[in-house]
Amino acid sequence: MKKLQYERPVIQRLNTGVMNKFGTRTEYAPVTHIEGNAVKDLIEKYGSPLFVISQRVIEQTYRDANRAFKTRYPKVQFAWSYKTNYMNAVCNVFHKMGSWGEVVSGFEYQKALNNGVPGNKIIFNGPDKTEEELKSAIQNNSMIHIDHLDELYLIKELATEMKARPKVAIRVNMDTGIYPMWDRFGFNYENGQAWDAINKIMLTDKIDLVGLHCHIGTFMLAPSAYGVAAAKLSDLALGIKKKFKKNIQYIDMGGGFASKNTLKGSYLQGQDTSPSFDQFAEAITTAILNAGFVEDELPLLILETGRALIDEAGSLLGTVISNKRLSDGRRATIMDFGVNVMFTSFWYDHKISPAQEFSQYTEDAVLYGPLCMNIDVIRENVTLPPLKRNDHVVVHTVGAYNMTQWMQFIALRPAIVLIDLDEKAHVIRKRETLSSIESEEMMPKHLKEFKL
Repeated sequence: MKKLQYERPVIQRLNTGVMNKFGTRTEYAPVTHIEGNAVKDLIEKYGSPLFVISQRVIEQTYRDANRAFKTRYPKVQFAWSYKTNYMNAVCNVFHKMGSWGEVVSGFEYQKALNNGVPGNKIIFNGPDKTEEELKSAIQNNSMIHIDHLDELYLIKELATEMKARPKVAIRVNMDTGIYPMWDRFGFNYENGQAWDAINKIMLTDKIDLVGLHCHIGTFMLAPSAYGVAAAKLSDLALGIKKKFKKNIQYIDMGGGFASKNTLKGSYLQGQDTSPSFDQFAEAITTAILNAGFVEDELPLLILETGRALIDEAGSLLGTVISNKRLSDGRRATIMDFGVNVMFTSFWYDHKISPAQEFSQYTEDAVLYGPLCMNIDVIRENVTLPPLKRNDHVVVHTVGAYNMTQWMQFIALRPAIVLIDLDEKAHVIRKRETLSSIESEEMMPKHLKEFKL
């Protein structure tokens, strides 16, 4: 007979239908498998920690978003936001579903080309585009979204030099009732900067203005703000039609839709407060349809949705290193992953599930990572059953930004596996090794030898 694990007796206050200061109990059942793959087997084969991405969840989420917009508007095109997760396999799942590419750097632009995305299906955003990168975008007939006047003037010079006619849009910032207003990027709608840029483009007749673009914020919880933005971009498009007799081909609403994560400090869970794709779609499409466009001149609606399409498809598997008591008596559990690979711990209270059976007892705890930094906190407060050394956990909704903003700091970065539609796991990024991170280093000859 297997010896039962000792658990110290605890007195637990019961909250019937009422949340305590740490929220409700986090888990009632373990998550032992991810789409037919046992957590312990994945960790044994690929190491801990380990990112796992579900192709099935990506495709279902994409279909939900596509349906929400296409049932309300006749011309819709998604463009995958590379900065959200630029693992090539992830990008190609979206491209196979019909998504274009949206990039914000020359590095991402080259990745999109290497992935097989046609140049005319790549949107080039961002404030930092070098002359060589702009030349490449012009040669590949990509859509260049102009962020500032210096960029506009450079594109004009390149158009003359290359004897080409670049396809451009301008990024517009505006007051949508959201604080803080994102006015760092692009040209302001209210003070006339947007019209100033439009006039400079149209009156030189060297650049083809094909679109209008905005990106009003991140993790947006107010669909109505998108309705305001869509109405203002539509007003600009109709103004261009009236003044210059030119139809704007597309309106790009950017990204920023909230995922189902829970923001730090939120009283309710993200799955209860984050708007649905239908709510965002209703606000945006209603504003454009009611703006006054002639039916056959409706602009293409482009969406650069990132976080809301990928977050739920990603999980992080990890292992308990140890437990200890803090000076105030709280339980502290140290995991083998931290803010180095889960950057979004600074923003969200991620849902965390034990990956093995547990008892009915729970305790309020702090979850720390393995780094020698006091800010390496995964969850400041979480209610979980007692976890012992070598137990495993699953962190949910980590598909966005963690694999692009992670740091090679103190610990090596983990492998990433993709689980396909047949529940087969594929390594899409190998686990880092010392040799892989030192491969770009060079040692000066006079430092190669020393004696201690």
